[in-house]
Amino acid sequence: MGKRRNSESNFIIQGSILAVTSVICRLIGILYRIPLTNIIGDEGNGYYSCAFEVYSIMLLLSSYSLPIAVSKLVSARVAKGQRKNAYRIYKGSLIFAGIAGVTVSLVTYFGADFLSGTLMSQPMSAFALKILAPTLVLSAIMGVIRGYFQGLGTMIPTVFSQIIEQIMNAVVSVVAAYYLYSYGKKLDALLYTSGYAPAYGAAGGTLGTGAGVLFGLVFLLLLAMMYKRVINRQIRRDQTRYREEYSEIFKILILTIIPVILSTAIYNINSILDQGLFNKIMVLQGTSSSDTAELWGVFSGKYKLLTNVPLAIANALSASTVPTLARALAEYNDRAINRKISSSIRFTMIVVIPCAVGFTVIASPILQLLFHDSSVLPARLLQIGSISTVLYALSTLTNGILQGINKMNVPVRNAAISLVIHLAALFVMLYFFQWGVYAVVYANILFALLMCILNAIAIRKSVDYEQEIKRTFIIPSIAALFMGVAVFLIYFLLFKLVSNSIAVLLAIGAGSVIYFILLLLLKGISIDDLEHMPKGYLLINIAEKFHLL
Repeated sequence: MGKRRNSESNFIIQGSILAVTSVICRLIGILYRIPLTNIIGDEGNGYYSCAFEVYSIMLLLSSYSLPIAVSKLVSARVAKGQRKNAYRIYKGSLIFAGIAGVTVSLVTYFGADFLSGTLMSQPMSAFALKILAPTLVLSAIMGVIRGYFQGLGTMIPTVFSQIIEQIMNAVVSVVAAYYLYSYGKKLDALLYTSGYAPAYGAAGGTLGTGAGVLFGLVFLLLLAMMYKRVINRQIRRDQTRYREEYSEIFKILILTIIPVILSTAIYNINSILDQGLFNKIMVLQGTSSSDTAELWGVFSGKYKLLTNVPLAIANALSASTVPTLARALAEYNDRAINRKISSSIRFTMIVVIPCAVGFTVIASPILQLLFHDSSVLPARLLQIGSISTVLYALSTLTNGILQGINKMNVPVRNAAISLVIHLAALFVMLYFFQWGVYAVVYANILFALLMCILNAIAIRKSVDYEQEIKRTFIIPSIAALFMGVAVFLIYFLLFKLVSNSIAVLLAIGAGSVIYFILLLLLKGISIDDLEHMPKGYLLINIAEKFHLL
């Protein structure tokens, strides 16, 4: 019993640490995007986003699925005591990553003009895409090392490498964007054009991504070298006679990776298809290419950037859930599988639901704080699309759950169904209703909602899982609604006395405390839940001191 509780606690704590780190990295991402946006503008953000959409798809094809696949395969073998085979999975995956990374990197670099110009209708984003191409090789190798450590049951290497990666990304992005934007401005003056400055500035912004990945990879390689002695000791103690051949490992990797690639690619390809469809229809309706890039820059550089912050929690919990579910599945522990599914979903909802409410009630003040932008469009997008944070978080997590319980093809099918309906709805809203960038937000909400429904049905059928509703959805929603009212009133009163920045920060801080108190009073979170969180005993002591438990 004690072992089970320790395992359960470790699962949530590891996921929580990774979730907190992911949120910190997203916040760093927001902070550096503020000066970056000020340098390259909304048009530059459009080119930056376009390059990143293509890069993201190439990353999905080459290495994005590797951490999940490697952690799943390593975890299953560690659960059976097969340390030698776990390490062979690691070495085989490194070879696979190198081949895949180099191949996709070359395709991206030499096909940048076609991908940016013909496919995305944004030819000026080719500069940024070419700079991103070499990063694909580094990301593939880094993904394998992260996946190996996650499969061994530790998220710490991933945590520190993510922080190093994001800090270097932030510094280099801003500095490179400044110098390349200045160079592009001189080029525009010489050629009597206006597009090179934002395009070169966007290219400078993407240079930081490569620098961040390089430094993160160097850290992981040094850590792997230091940990090699421990690994060798574990391998020597392994009495397993059966040795997996590399040909077999490559086969298993491909069979594991392809469904993950397909589900993740279909799940994420909607962004690149959205932008391609949006660009083509807007230009067809008479909007200039630069104005279209500016609109997409607002969507991706402000709305999407903010709504992606809570999604970091779902991504982190998914990364933590997959290897633990694989281990429980290898041990035929159905009760542990159901507990881990329930814990991960409830923890995610407790965090993302208040974020969605916060975006709704103080959208404009948040945008003014971060981007000094008081215009209507980004605030409306954030208010309308705030619900997508909850839906995308839940669908992302349930994708990971299905992958963890070996239902690899189910997310592929669900994503394909959702994508077809999503694109049809987007076309109608863009072409016939002419809703512009609002259509993209509505279509994304529909996509995430369909994924949630289909994944929930699949999980219930696969492991006979019964979703608890009250403490997972209803109580956090009630607490978040009261918190939202309180945050709005606190901001409204403070704004008359202090600046917008102070009013926003104080309102968010007060709202967080109010939400936590309401969760305790409504019994949406228990002592057992708090014990499984990082610094949980500190939270328990505070709650008991104020008689909230």
